[in-house]
Order: sequence, then structure tokens, then C-alpha cells
Amino acid sequence: MREAIRPVLTGHKALVVGIANDQSIAYGCARAFRDAGADIAVTWLNEKARTYVEPLADELEAPIRAELNVAVPGQLEAVFDEVARKWGRLDILVHSIAFAPLDDLRGGLLDCSAEGFAKAMDVSCHSFIRMARLAVPLMKDGGTMFAMSYYGASRVVPNYNVMGPVKAALEASCRYLAYELGPRGIRVHAISPGPLKTRAASGLKDFELLLNEAAKKAPLGELVDIMDVGYACAYLATPFAHRITGGTVYVDGGTNIVA
Repeated sequence: MREAIRPVLTGHKALVVGIANDQSIAYGCARAFRDAGADIAVTWLNEKARTYVEPLADELEAPIRAELNVAVPGQLEAVFDEVARKWGRLDILVHSIAFAPLDDLRGGLLDCSAEGFAKAMDVSCHSFIRMARLAVPLMKDGGTMFAMSYYGASRVVPNYNVMGPVKAALEASCRYLAYELGPRGIRVHAISPGPLKTRAASGLKDFELLLNEAAKKAPLGELVDIMDVGYACAYLATPFAHRITGGTVYVDGGTNIVA
């Protein structure tokens, strides 16, 4: 059992994008930030997702909640306008969304369509850059940005396919944003969790085999959960981590170090 987290983020304002249900990595982040005292803003993808996310928003006591599909023009700007209106500032941004058309995801990279590749890149990578652009004016006293990656960004993971190059681009974007935003006191982290049973992961072929292999490889001997990821991000958002930026932080029980 984890010890109670101290309220080291009291007064901080956090926007968490990507909660689909209570098994989402984004929910683990939001829960950890809230446990640490932060105020939370959440979004849901569409009306279907709202059914699952709104009760979590109630639990998190989120004063800002909205529909957000980054592929729909104007919705992203509307969310940040609401944050600016209600809070006037932002301290933490979490980007935990990814998408690729199923045919392109389940086929090999060689067979990925140009349209599918572009869609995956826009939703899974470029939307983070767009969010960062909107968040910067609200991070007046600095802040922390997070984007969720995966081991398949740096090594070939069978069946990860098009998402490997897309996540590699996301990690590179985090490095470049960290460089550009460092003078403003804004830190940027790519977070690379070990495999988790989330709705997004269900689209990967043979995902159960991937989970079993990761558990066997992990030096700590077990898989991570969403709260492991959330508490790692909560730490990185505190002043204790104010000299850490630009890297890929693995939260995977050490799996990434084992060949």
C-alpha cells in the first residue's frame, strides 16, 4: 500500500487531456496531482466518453471540464480559453492521447497509408505542440508539460507498427520544446510507462504477450500501474525536480534496461 502523498502541489493548476476511464494513464496522473493538492481540469473525447469521465471529474472535484477532440477545429482553443477565464494561469499540462486508424495500426509500417500516418502524427504528436503553444502564455511563472510515450519509440516492439515512428517524433518534440521553453522556466518531459492494460493498448495485436514479457523482464519483477506513472509525474511537477527537463523518463520497473 502506498503512503499518503503530501500536498506539495497545493495551489497548482493542472490540465489533464486523455482520460477515457478509471484505467487511463491520464486518470492516474490526475488522481496523483489531486492527491498532492492541485486543482484539476479534465476533458473527454466525445459524448460517449463523457459517461465514463464525468464521474471521475466529480471525484477529482474538477472545476473545468469539457469535450475535446483535437482533430476538431476550435475545440482545443476553447478549452484553453476556459482555463484562462477561470484560472488565469496553468502550471501543469498532461498530453495523454494517441490515435491511428485500426487498419494502419494493425498492418506493418510498410503498408501504412499516407493518410493514416498523417492522422496518427497529428493526433498523437503535433497536437502536443499545439497544446504547448496555447499553454505557454498561461505558464507565467513556469510550469511542467508531460507527453506519454512508450519504449517502442526507441526500440522495435513487434506489432507497435506506425506508433513507433510517431512516438519517436513525440519524444523528439519534447526535447526541442524543453530547449525552447527552458528560458521561460517551463520543463517538458516525455514519460515512457511500461505496458499497461488501457483501452488504447487494446488495439495492439498480441498485447497480452507483450504484458507477460514485460513482467518477466522487469528487474522489479512486476508491471507498473497507472498510479506509478501518476506519482512519478507528480514528483516531476514539484520544485524538487526543478532542474530536470527534456529527457524520456521510464516508469516501467526497469524493463527498458534489459535486452
